[in-house]
Amino acid sequence: MRAAALELREGDRKILEGWIRSQSMKAGLVLRARIIVLAADGVAHAEIARRFDISRQTVINWRARYQVAGVDGLRDEERSGRPRTLDRDKLITTTLTPPPKKYGVTHWSSRLLAGHLGIAHGTVSKVWREYGLQPWRAESFKFSTDPELAGKVTDIVGLYLNPPENAIVLCVDEKSQIQALDRTAPTLPMQIGIPERQTHDYIRHGTTTLFAALEIATGKVTGLCKPRHRHQEFLAFLKHLARAYPGRELHLVMDNYAAHKKAEVRDWLTENPRIRVHYTPTSASWMNLVEVWFGIIERQAIHRGTFRNVRELTTAIRAFINGWNPRAHPFVWTKTAEEILTKAQRPKTSNTDH
Repeated sequence: MRAAALELREGDRKILEGWIRSQSMKAGLVLRARIIVLAADGVAHAEIARRFDISRQTVINWRARYQVAGVDGLRDEERSGRPRTLDRDKLITTTLTPPPKKYGVTHWSSRLLAGHLGIAHGTVSKVWREYGLQPWRAESFKFSTDPELAGKVTDIVGLYLNPPENAIVLCVDEKSQIQALDRTAPTLPMQIGIPERQTHDYIRHGTTTLFAALEIATGKVTGLCKPRHRHQEFLAFLKHLARAYPGRELHLVMDNYAAHKKAEVRDWLTENPRIRVHYTPTSASWMNLVEVWFGIIERQAIHRGTFRNVRELTTAIRAFINGWNPRAHPFVWTKTAEEILTKAQRPKTSNTDH
């Protein structure tokens, strides 16, 4: 027997149709509104159940709920059971506080904190995700204690953002103790679904030091490998740069390493006034753009390489430089001196003597 059309209360059709059109209403409420509207239009229970892929009894139940309580009867009822008692403020405060000494750990894990608070570790993980808390992570920092910090930062950033006319700005540094590592077994090549694989152990066949100068306007690199890392090798590299850029005014950005300030190096620079040196502040080697390039060559040519001797290592370095320069691009500095100095003016909580 077909059920009679449901009689809606005054004004309810407008409310139910508003729910159906709403983009923010919960899907469950929208479904119930559709059921009641179709029932009011005289659509059979079986047909409504077929359209929404639900049981006929579900249609009958929501129709009965509406007849008893109107549109309010379509809303979700509070579930039985113990009400939620999670104290989020306490969870977050505890997370930001070091664990008690009895646990013998430096930071919380979700399971340790859950056991400490008597809640589920999944709940801890969920709150951590919501508030961006990651107790397992730690980052390092260091404040520069250079008394000439402001002057050096302004000088170097000025070179990067507004270099002298007709002059060349070179970022100079050395990557020391590059190891020639030979794996104890051949490297297994990459396959579909399987990355390249190397043995964990290796044989060390000596080291080399790469002296490099990055031209910020073009991104091109002048490099020289030397067996040792002393002022003699650094001076040889400076002379190499002078020959590579004959007759040009050079501005060299480099750090305060002892080899860079040896008397022999200073004397040679005095004899070559076209070459001017700009020192980075103490503990601010990140201002030297050649460090970015060192990271690139490490990732792309050295870290996964296999070298049976130092000659093979230096050959690979030279091949990378030769391949890099034709496709080089300018290294663009974006931070102003004011932005850097504003960020650097913090309480000095990490002063060290090195």
